[in-house]
Amino acid sequence: MAETAQIDDTSEPHTGSPESRPAPLAVSLAKVLIRRLTPGSGIILFFSLILFTIAFAANLFLEESLARLGWTLFLSGNPMHAPSGLALTLLIGTVATNRLRRAAPCRKPPSDEEMNRAVEILATQPNASGGLVRLGDKKILFSSCGKAFIMYAQQGRSWVALFDPIGCRKAWPDLVLKFMETARKAGCRAVFYQVSPEFLPLTVEAGLKPYKLGEQAVVDLTRFDLKGGAWLKLRRSINRAVRDGLEFSMLKPEEVPAVLDELLSVSRTWLAAQNAAEKGFSLGTFQSQYVAAGPVAVIRLKGRIVAFASILSTASGGDAFIDLMRHLPETHRGMMDLLFVRIMEYMKAEGYKTLNLGMAPLAGLSTHSKAPLWNHVGERIFRNGERFYNFRGVQAFKSKFDPDWHPRYLAVSGTGMPVLSVFDITMLIGGGLKGLLRR
Repeated sequence: MAETAQIDDTSEPHTGSPESRPAPLAVSLAKVLIRRLTPGSGIILFFSLILFTIAFAANLFLEESLARLGWTLFLSGNPMHAPSGLALTLLIGTVATNRLRRAAPCRKPPSDEEMNRAVEILATQPNASGGLVRLGDKKILFSSCGKAFIMYAQQGRSWVALFDPIGCRKAWPDLVLKFMETARKAGCRAVFYQVSPEFLPLTVEAGLKPYKLGEQAVVDLTRFDLKGGAWLKLRRSINRAVRDGLEFSMLKPEEVPAVLDELLSVSRTWLAAQNAAEKGFSLGTFQSQYVAAGPVAVIRLKGRIVAFASILSTASGGDAFIDLMRHLPETHRGMMDLLFVRIMEYMKAEGYKTLNLGMAPLAGLSTHSKAPLWNHVGERIFRNGERFYNFRGVQAFKSKFDPDWHPRYLAVSGTGMPVLSVFDITMLIGGGLKGLLRR
């Protein structure tokens, strides 16, 4: 769920740094299930085979209904007993059933002509995070008028569209229906990931159901100022970092190639320390051409780069997005504070109005008596899932910068819990099961 998940974005525990975000919700769900198994779970797995046979004959609606029942039972108890064991078998059965169905693949990358058209549209719209299309790991579907596009990728039976459509808003309704129909003809379900509240009316009209993923932190640069008592703690942190020798600079695109090897070394060290594989889809990845396409903010200590962040921006100068972030672990407690504050000051001086810090996964889910089951599951993981992902730490780190919080949603078809879609998104972002298990 990253964010920037990126379902908008693993950090060091003492910093709460936002560099994380494989697909935190689904990763946590999977790990919670695994941890709940006990040595005596062989009987449970035996009955799983029986229930799997039944689940195999179910259609998509039944899959989601079984998953909903599974989560209800799973949340009803703590140790692995009959209800939660049954829940586990239902969840395993529905996911496995989904994996055994084959759908027409759509993994061919976009052509150069399609990419050039998409980049032209990027320049006409305000969403800086749309620049993730440049990764080249997503297919592109254009509107009939050619003024808007959806970027998406396939995992399992899910066609996952990233963000709202990019481009002319008048083209959105027809483009959404075109995407859904094209996915249906390929034997897949359409899924919209990290969409905004403004997009939700289209999901309702298209018969989709929205689920809140978390909240995206957006800093209003026009009012960002470190003066005043509310910013005292943050000022002390960055002042200490400066006194200890940390230096900030913003590299222009033409300056980046000269330091790519050093940036790559920082990236590899960070990934190794996190035991993490390179992610993708809703997250920037370290590709030399991609990183060098835009400005990169760096922190140096004694002349050596110890942290960096690539920046996506719009041609209009209105919105900017902190994309790929990497740093050398255990360098300095105030390093990420300094990096973020200096980026904000720089982008404000350049005339940008907002800076997107990405998502705080599962933040802001209401759990009143009328709230959907999805919210109760997510809120429980947010409170108790720190061993799997630093949910509260990510939210706390981003809260330092007094952002406005904007809800982000998942929109899917069906009436039950969107377990299968979340599983597919997790696999998509994590680069498959191997990458998922690493982090």
